[in-house]
Amino acid sequence: MPLLTVSGLKHAYPTRTVLDGATLSVEAGEKIGLVGRNGAGKSTLLKVITGQLVPDEGSLQLARGVRVGHLSQHPDFVPGDTVREAANRAFTALHEAQEELATLYESMADAVGDDLEKLLNRQSDLDGRIEALGGYAIEHRVEATLEGLGLPASRFDQAVDTLSGGQRARLGLARLLLESPDLLLLDEPTNHLDIRGRQWLETFLADEFHGAVIVVSHDRWLLDRVVNRIVEVEAGRVLEYPGNYQAFIAQRHERKVVEQRVHEKQLDRIRAEEAFIRKYKSGQRAKQARGREARLERFKRDELSERPIELDVVSLDLPKPPRAGDVLVAGEHLSKAYDDSMLFEDFSVSIRPGDRIGIIGPNGTGKTTLIRTLLGDLPPDAGQIRTSPRLATGWFRQNQEHLDRDRTIWQYLQKTMGDAAPDGQVREQDARNLAGAFLFTGAEQEKTIDVLSGGERARMVLAGLVACPMNLLVLDEPSNHLDIPSAERLEQALVDYGDAKDGRGGALVLISHDRALIEATCTTLIVFDDDTEPRIFNGTFSQWDEADRRRADAAAEQSTKKKVARPTKRDKKQDGDKRSGGKPAGSSGASSLSSMSTSKIESRIEAIEGRIREIDDTLMSPEVYTDGKRTRQLQKERSTLTEELEPLEFEWSTRASED
Repeated sequence: MPLLTVSGLKHAYPTRTVLDGATLSVEAGEKIGLVGRNGAGKSTLLKVITGQLVPDEGSLQLARGVRVGHLSQHPDFVPGDTVREAANRAFTALHEAQEELATLYESMADAVGDDLEKLLNRQSDLDGRIEALGGYAIEHRVEATLEGLGLPASRFDQAVDTLSGGQRARLGLARLLLESPDLLLLDEPTNHLDIRGRQWLETFLADEFHGAVIVVSHDRWLLDRVVNRIVEVEAGRVLEYPGNYQAFIAQRHERKVVEQRVHEKQLDRIRAEEAFIRKYKSGQRAKQARGREARLERFKRDELSERPIELDVVSLDLPKPPRAGDVLVAGEHLSKAYDDSMLFEDFSVSIRPGDRIGIIGPNGTGKTTLIRTLLGDLPPDAGQIRTSPRLATGWFRQNQEHLDRDRTIWQYLQKTMGDAAPDGQVREQDARNLAGAFLFTGAEQEKTIDVLSGGERARMVLAGLVACPMNLLVLDEPSNHLDIPSAERLEQALVDYGDAKDGRGGALVLISHDRALIEATCTTLIVFDDDTEPRIFNGTFSQWDEADRRRADAAAEQSTKKKVARPTKRDKKQDGDKRSGGKPAGSSGASSLSSMSTSKIESRIEAIEGRIREIDDTLMSPEVYTDGKRTRQLQKERSTLTEELEPLEFEWSTRASED
């Protein structure tokens, strides 16, 4: 029996109908991706399922006892709760069952006969309920979920009231996942997640969560990894496709081809009938022509299919970049700190024509700050920046706070195009034509910027970038508010952007958590991390991700070996005897350390640690980690260095404790 059955849903807003006979069923354990244009009705359908909206027509039926969990864009928390306490509220029912069981045990101490039998039966029921709700081992689940979604242990005791909006959203998602509902409804769950958070979420949904899922997301990699059915909302209808997102793309294209052929045959029939009617309407066959005209009108009304709706996407044919020389922007030995936190230090980078640079890393690590520093929006604390005198920059800012919110869409585009035109003049009609290419109708072009949605504002700013020749295109989270088809068209335009020949190539710098967009457009990465300096990786995202996973696995393996092998003070003499072949400490191998000065030990430790870091960085290079022989050599050297490092660290720590 399905968990959820939706039948014949119809719902209209004052300006449009969003659902027109939508029908859907969801089985236990199914993973469904809900896709469609912005405004097509995806969120409306979710609101109907959660009971937040009563449809104009149709029915909805949930199986008995089904628990539905919905990700709210603005989750509510108990004032004064810490992060850990708020997450633990996912187990309220479990805690209540545990408290009842504790009270039950007290009552059983004095109960006899039938009373005791009833209490024993209730105990059995409670034990089963507690096990079903997660049992007693929930602390690890709470911690793993919070850390996986980007809320580290350092924030567990932080008051929820002090969290940022993005952090509250992640905490709300963590609490919802911990509740483990039978049917999970997720509306853009990745909006506030960095790349690692997205990877954790998709692994959790694909491999660990056993309930049913309906997810609305513009993260194509998540849809490919998690879902086994795509449901598309189009023109009020709900259309279903088996498989993941890539399978949906292929099947949808085939359906559109068939629909287009049927529609064209119908139009051919209509044109032939209209020609007959025009020819014989006033002649001897006028009665026959009138009869055929009546039948034609009925055909148009009852049988003519609509022209296949292809998802309109913006037309991003970027103009040829102007010539700018060998280097567009160069930052040398840059440093920048914020609130006593060092974001980057002694960092150097150059941007040349034809470069495709992606900047990735957790939120708040300094990605946008680096861009603002390189473009002169912020002064560096140290270092210098050189720019080409012919530099022409197109900058898509994440927050768009620089916009004049009183301008209409066409006025913004006219000014943007005029600023880039040689004579500073652009006709109003040219600006309106550009707005139309970006899906803004005549009435919508009169909207002022302050009333635009996030997606509308993003399309408008991208239109302005398209209209102007740039040799450096800087995009800070450009796909955040775009639907998938628009994001895919943006991706294709960026792939085609610029040509590095003759110094006329445009450079792209992209800050994004959209892995598909980064993978398709960037060949070099600047990687930020919470606890390391930013580093440059020459390769694609998938190459970096593979190298980073290998390095993490190697580090975890070495850490495990180190914990097992590290000697304790109690074992110091025994370990020393073993290393010296049974001789007393102070001779042979052990004596070589005891005879070394502390400064020499420290120098050797620093040298080994430095070489290990060099090896780790080298292992991340595509030309190295794809060379099996070279990789094995480096891993062997790293293992040897680690073995040498352990007794040095032990000797140093022993001397430090004795001091």
